Amino acid sequence: MKRKNLCANLVAMACALCMFQVVSAQEQQTSFEGSLSPKFGVKGGLNLSNLYVDDVQDENMKASFNLGLYAKLPLARGFSLQPELLYSGKGAKLAYNNVLLGNGEYRFNLNYVELPVLAVINIVKNLNLQAGPYAAYLVNADITRLNSASGSVDKIKDLKTADFKRFDYGLAGGLGLDVQNFTIGARYNYGLNEVGKGNASVAGQATRNSKNSVISLFIGIGL
Repeated sequence: MKRKNLCANLVAMACALCMFQVVSAQEQQTSFEGSLSPKFGVKGGLNLSNLYVDDVQDENMKASFNLGLYAKLPLARGFSLQPELLYSGKGAKLAYNNVLLGNGEYRFNLNYVELPVLAVINIVKNLNLQAGPYAAYLVNADITRLNSASGSVDKIKDLKTADFKRFDYGLAGGLGLDVQNFTIGARYNYGLNEVGKGNASVAGQATRNSKNSVISLFIGIGL
Protein backbone atom coordinates (compact mmCIF):
# COMPACT_ATOMS: atom_id res chain seq x y z
CA MET A 1 0.00 0.00 0.00
CA LYS A 2 2.81 2.36 0.90
CA ARG A 3 4.61 1.47 -2.34
CA LYS A 4 1.45 2.26 -4.33
CA ASN A 5 1.05 5.58 -2.53
CA LEU A 6 4.69 6.40 -3.19
CA CYS A 7 4.33 5.56 -6.88
CA ALA A 8 1.15 7.64 -7.09
CA ASN A 9 2.86 10.57 -5.41
CA LEU A 10 5.83 10.32 -7.78
CA VAL A 11 3.53 10.21 -10.80
CA ALA A 12 1.58 13.22 -9.48
CA MET A 13 4.81 15.14 -8.87
CA ALA A 14 6.08 14.24 -12.35
CA CYS A 15 2.81 15.42 -13.91
CA ALA A 16 2.88 18.63 -11.90
CA LEU A 17 6.48 19.25 -12.95
CA CYS A 18 5.61 18.67 -16.60
CA MET A 19 2.64 21.04 -16.35
CA PHE A 20 4.83 23.69 -14.71
CA GLN A 21 7.39 23.41 -17.50
CA VAL A 22 4.70 23.66 -20.17
CA VAL A 23 3.12 26.73 -18.54
CA SER A 24 6.53 28.32 -18.01
CA ALA A 25 7.46 27.73 -21.66
CA GLN A 26 4.14 29.23 -22.80
CA GLU A 27 4.68 32.29 -20.59
CA GLN A 28 8.17 32.80 -21.98
CA GLN A 29 6.88 32.41 -25.52
CA THR A 30 4.05 34.86 -24.87
CA SER A 31 6.49 37.31 -23.29
CA PHE A 32 8.80 36.97 -26.28
CA GLU A 33 6.11 37.15 -28.93
CA GLY A 34 4.18 39.93 -27.21
CA SER A 35 0.51 40.38 -26.37
CA LEU A 36 -2.15 40.83 -29.03
CA SER A 37 -3.94 43.43 -26.89
CA PRO A 38 -3.41 47.10 -27.86
CA LYS A 39 -1.61 49.29 -25.36
CA PHE A 40 -1.84 53.05 -24.82
CA GLY A 41 0.35 55.22 -22.64
CA VAL A 42 2.34 58.35 -21.97
CA LYS A 43 6.06 58.76 -22.48
CA GLY A 44 8.79 61.31 -22.01
CA GLY A 45 12.51 61.71 -21.71
CA LEU A 46 15.71 63.44 -22.75
CA ASN A 47 16.66 64.74 -26.20
CA LEU A 48 20.28 65.26 -27.20
CA SER A 49 19.97 67.20 -30.43
CA ASN A 50 22.36 68.46 -33.05
CA LEU A 51 22.44 69.84 -36.60
CA TYR A 52 24.35 68.24 -39.45
CA VAL A 53 25.30 69.04 -43.04
CA ASP A 54 25.98 66.14 -45.43
CA ASP A 55 26.47 63.72 -42.52
CA VAL A 56 29.03 66.01 -40.84
CA GLN A 57 28.12 67.34 -37.39
CA ASP A 58 28.71 71.10 -37.50
CA GLU A 59 27.31 72.19 -34.15
CA ASN A 60 27.44 71.14 -30.49
CA MET A 61 24.86 68.86 -28.88
CA LYS A 62 22.03 70.56 -26.97
CA ALA A 63 19.89 68.96 -24.26
CA SER A 64 16.11 69.25 -24.39
CA PHE A 65 13.11 66.98 -23.76
CA ASN A 66 10.39 64.92 -25.43
CA LEU A 67 6.89 64.32 -24.05
CA GLY A 68 3.71 62.83 -25.43
CA LEU A 69 1.42 59.87 -26.06
CA TYR A 70 1.91 56.51 -27.73
CA ALA A 71 -0.13 53.51 -28.84
CA LYS A 72 1.15 49.99 -29.45
CA LEU A 73 -1.12 48.17 -31.90
CA PRO A 74 -0.28 44.46 -32.40
CA LEU A 75 -0.64 43.18 -35.94
CA ALA A 76 0.76 39.70 -35.27
CA ARG A 77 2.67 37.84 -32.59
CA GLY A 78 5.91 39.74 -32.02
CA PHE A 79 5.05 42.54 -34.48
CA SER A 80 3.28 45.83 -33.69
CA LEU A 81 2.67 49.26 -35.14
CA GLN A 82 3.48 52.13 -32.76
CA PRO A 83 2.25 55.63 -33.63
CA GLU A 84 3.21 58.46 -31.27
CA LEU A 85 2.35 62.13 -30.83
CA LEU A 86 5.18 64.04 -29.17
CA TYR A 87 6.34 67.51 -28.28
CA SER A 88 10.05 67.39 -29.06
CA GLY A 89 12.77 69.98 -28.49
CA LYS A 90 15.56 70.03 -31.05
CA GLY A 91 18.34 72.33 -32.23
CA ALA A 92 22.00 72.79 -31.36
CA LYS A 93 24.62 74.95 -29.64
CA LEU A 94 27.38 76.88 -31.41
CA ALA A 95 30.32 78.25 -29.42
CA TYR A 96 31.87 81.62 -30.33
CA ASN A 97 34.99 83.51 -29.29
CA ASN A 98 35.74 86.94 -30.74
CA VAL A 99 36.91 90.40 -29.71
CA LEU A 100 33.54 92.15 -29.99
CA LEU A 101 31.26 89.56 -28.37
CA GLY A 102 33.71 87.77 -26.07
CA ASN A 103 33.13 84.09 -25.24
CA GLY A 104 29.80 82.34 -25.28
CA GLU A 105 27.45 80.27 -27.37
CA TYR A 106 24.48 80.56 -29.67
CA ARG A 107 21.56 78.27 -28.92
CA PHE A 108 19.24 77.19 -31.71
CA ASN A 109 15.96 76.19 -30.02
CA LEU A 110 13.59 74.40 -32.39
CA ASN A 111 10.41 72.92 -30.90
CA TYR A 112 8.27 70.49 -32.89
CA VAL A 113 5.05 68.53 -32.64
CA GLU A 114 6.19 65.19 -33.99
CA LEU A 115 4.39 62.11 -35.32
CA PRO A 116 6.55 58.97 -35.61
CA VAL A 117 4.97 55.77 -36.95
CA LEU A 118 7.20 52.85 -36.05
CA ALA A 119 7.25 49.13 -36.76
CA VAL A 120 8.09 47.27 -33.52
CA ILE A 121 9.61 43.79 -33.77
CA ASN A 122 10.39 41.63 -30.73
CA ILE A 123 13.93 40.28 -31.11
CA VAL A 124 14.48 38.66 -27.68
CA LYS A 125 12.42 38.40 -24.50
CA ASN A 126 10.94 41.88 -23.73
CA LEU A 127 13.45 43.57 -26.08
CA ASN A 128 12.22 45.07 -29.35
CA LEU A 129 13.57 46.83 -32.40
CA GLN A 130 11.78 50.00 -33.53
CA ALA A 131 12.08 51.67 -36.95
CA GLY A 132 10.01 53.90 -39.20
CA PRO A 133 9.40 57.39 -40.57
CA TYR A 134 8.43 60.55 -38.72
CA ALA A 135 6.84 63.86 -39.68
CA ALA A 136 7.04 67.02 -37.58
CA TYR A 137 5.64 70.55 -37.49
CA LEU A 138 7.70 73.45 -36.11
CA VAL A 139 5.70 75.13 -33.32
CA ASN A 140 8.24 77.81 -32.45
CA ALA A 141 11.90 78.66 -32.88
CA ASP A 142 14.25 81.15 -31.29
CA ILE A 143 17.97 81.78 -31.29
CA THR A 144 19.62 83.06 -28.12
CA ARG A 145 23.16 84.19 -27.32
CA LEU A 146 24.68 83.32 -23.96
CA ASN A 147 27.65 85.41 -22.80
CA SER A 148 29.93 83.25 -20.65
CA ALA A 149 31.53 86.18 -18.83
CA SER A 150 28.39 88.08 -17.81
CA GLY A 151 25.91 85.19 -17.89
CA SER A 152 23.48 87.33 -19.88
CA VAL A 153 21.16 85.76 -22.45
CA ASP A 154 20.10 87.80 -25.48
CA LYS A 155 17.49 86.84 -28.04
CA ILE A 156 18.55 87.20 -31.68
CA LYS A 157 15.65 89.20 -33.07
CA ASP A 158 16.68 88.78 -36.72
CA LEU A 159 15.81 85.08 -36.54
CA LYS A 160 12.15 84.19 -36.03
CA THR A 161 9.96 81.13 -36.36
CA ALA A 162 8.84 82.30 -39.81
CA ASP A 163 12.46 82.15 -41.02
CA PHE A 164 12.55 78.36 -40.59
CA LYS A 165 10.77 75.63 -42.49
CA ARG A 166 7.60 74.59 -40.72
CA PHE A 167 7.68 70.93 -41.75
CA ASP A 168 10.35 68.38 -41.02
CA TYR A 169 10.52 64.66 -41.79
CA GLY A 170 12.98 61.85 -41.50
CA LEU A 171 13.73 58.36 -40.21
CA ALA A 172 13.75 57.02 -36.67
CA GLY A 173 15.13 53.82 -35.20
CA GLY A 174 16.10 52.37 -31.85
CA LEU A 175 15.54 49.78 -29.14
CA GLY A 176 12.86 49.40 -26.48
CA LEU A 177 12.59 47.23 -23.38
CA ASP A 178 9.16 46.34 -21.97
CA VAL A 179 9.02 45.60 -18.24
CA GLN A 180 5.44 44.86 -17.16
CA ASN A 181 3.57 48.15 -17.67
CA PHE A 182 6.70 50.21 -18.32
CA THR A 183 8.81 50.70 -21.42
CA ILE A 184 12.26 52.27 -21.65
CA GLY A 185 14.42 52.82 -24.68
CA ALA A 186 16.70 54.86 -26.88
CA ARG A 187 16.11 56.16 -30.39
CA TYR A 188 17.90 58.11 -33.11
CA ASN A 189 16.04 60.55 -35.37
CA TYR A 190 17.72 61.36 -38.69
CA GLY A 191 16.21 64.45 -40.35
CA LEU A 192 15.91 64.58 -44.14
CA ASN A 193 14.63 68.14 -44.58
CA GLU A 194 16.70 71.31 -44.27
CA VAL A 195 15.91 73.48 -41.26
CA GLY A 196 16.36 76.95 -42.81
CA LYS A 197 14.43 78.43 -45.74
CA GLY A 198 17.23 78.24 -48.30
CA ASN A 199 20.61 79.92 -48.59
CA ALA A 200 19.14 83.37 -49.24
CA SER A 201 17.32 83.57 -45.90
CA VAL A 202 18.91 84.62 -42.64
CA ALA A 203 17.93 81.30 -41.08
CA GLY A 204 19.31 79.39 -44.06
CA GLN A 205 22.69 81.08 -43.74
CA ALA A 206 22.77 80.79 -39.94
CA THR A 207 22.05 77.06 -40.01
CA ARG A 208 24.05 76.43 -43.20
CA ASN A 209 21.30 74.21 -44.61
CA SER A 210 21.53 71.97 -41.57
CA LYS A 211 19.18 69.09 -40.80
CA ASN A 212 18.00 67.75 -37.45
CA SER A 213 19.82 64.96 -35.67
CA VAL A 214 18.44 63.76 -32.33
CA ILE A 215 19.24 61.02 -29.81
CA SER A 216 16.20 60.39 -27.59
CA LEU A 217 16.14 58.53 -24.28
CA PHE A 218 12.64 57.79 -23.01
CA ILE A 219 10.47 56.01 -20.50
CA GLY A 220 6.80 55.17 -21.06
CA ILE A 221 3.95 54.11 -18.80
CA GLY A 222 0.99 52.12 -20.10
CA LEU A 223 -2.45 53.40 -19.08
